[in-house]
Amino acid sequence: MIETILPAGVASAELLEYPEDLKAHPAEEHLIAKAVEKRRRDFIGARHCARLALAELGEAPVAIGKGERGAPIWPRGIVGSMTHCDGYRAAALGHKLRFRSIGVDAEPHAALPEGVLDSVSLAPEREWLNTTYTGLHLDRLLFCAKEATYKAWFPLTARWLGFEDAHITFEIQDSTEDSGRGTFHSELLIPGQITDGGTPLISFDGRWLIADGFILTAIVHA
Repeated sequence: MIETILPAGVASAELLEYPEDLKAHPAEEHLIAKAVEKRRRDFIGARHCARLALAELGEAPVAIGKGERGAPIWPRGIVGSMTHCDGYRAAALGHKLRFRSIGVDAEPHAALPEGVLDSVSLAPEREWLNTTYTGLHLDRLLFCAKEATYKAWFPLTARWLGFEDAHITFEIQDSTEDSGRGTFHSELLIPGQITDGGTPLISFDGRWLIADGFILTAIVHA
């Protein structure tokens, strides 16, 4: 599914059924030695997808470490993002010469828990939700897009981005009661200086998909 919202040149892999014989890379085992089983499976599954994507890019299937705030440490010359939720793990990777950052996120297609929306949204976003009528769980879509925004932001800035620091607007291109697709625009509300001294970030553009019980969002910043 995720490949349908990614541009050419981005390699991806996803895992819905978890193989019982799937093991952690030996060099990653110490990162999850004390983790509960669900956390282990999500970690192993997402990194398995990342290595499949690396192979598609012609790269070696290396261990993927953890850096600041848990961000993955990619091989030199690679940018990417991983995600997982109940029943789904995925990764999307590209060459740094072509793409500056990638952010993907997956969520179950279900309403946010009660009380969460106010803490993850801005007033204009809630107004849009209140006036847009579909059969889709657009509150969870908003959350998913915010997560993808942070994942695209952090590798370039090495700084936190709160839910209140990006205003997200959506275009719905197609929808039914349980599926849909479209685009979104993340306007950054704090200064976007990046660590390499390049042009500061102002916004990101992304794509979203709802299908088979999942919400997927992707930002590929060139």
